[in-house]
Amino acid sequence: MEKGARVLVIDDEPQIRRLLKVSLSAYGYEIDECHNGKDGINRTAVFKPDLILLDLGLPDMDGKAVVEIIREWSKVPIIILSARDQENEKIAALDAGADDYVTKPFSMGELLARLRVALRHGVTTEASSVIFCGDLKIDLVSRSVTCGGKEIKLTPTEYEILKVLAQNIGRVLTHKQLLKAVWGTAYHEDTHYIRVYIGQLRRKVEPNPSQPKYIITESGVGYRLMSDK
Repeated sequence: MEKGARVLVIDDEPQIRRLLKVSLSAYGYEIDECHNGKDGINRTAVFKPDLILLDLGLPDMDGKAVVEIIREWSKVPIIILSARDQENEKIAALDAGADDYVTKPFSMGELLARLRVALRHGVTTEASSVIFCGDLKIDLVSRSVTCGGKEIKLTPTEYEILKVLAQNIGRVLTHKQLLKAVWGTAYHEDTHYIRVYIGQLRRKVEPNPSQPKYIITESGVGYRLMSDK
């Protein structure tokens, strides 16, 4: 599915652009590249990529601003590639609308895996009424959740959290994004709500709650729902 996908690289380091172009082209991706934010925004409109790899430290503008501008009119998956490894930078980029964050230096194997996940998410529309995650099945119409065909009883809040994670399967959601989606903007600082309910959800949907394979913690940032298949 991901073969032949169009990837736009926005990075001011020629060596990184060259590495990505050679490596990703070898896996069948079609690559275009820009060295600053303004050109990257323009190329996004013209090239119409299936995915964007974006550096934060661009010469003309911060990468987070590029994300915010593109998000005004496009839902294209955006993966941040940056040497900035502070949690607050990751959270700010994800809150701005990025789908994932990979810290430089990175392994090509890890990046390829993140690309595949982001591309799958990019073609999973929220219009889909049934979402599968391994043995989990989330039916948005009947508001039911089953695991291996067995129904799981969730509270309304537990279901809303799982629904938001499922609609963004594979994508990191920050604490702030989850709080806003489930409780509204007034609760965006109350991260303890999320931790409590994630713990309850794991006890119900995970085969081994102490070693979760579906609801994965991104330390200091948030959570993502991942399929084990």
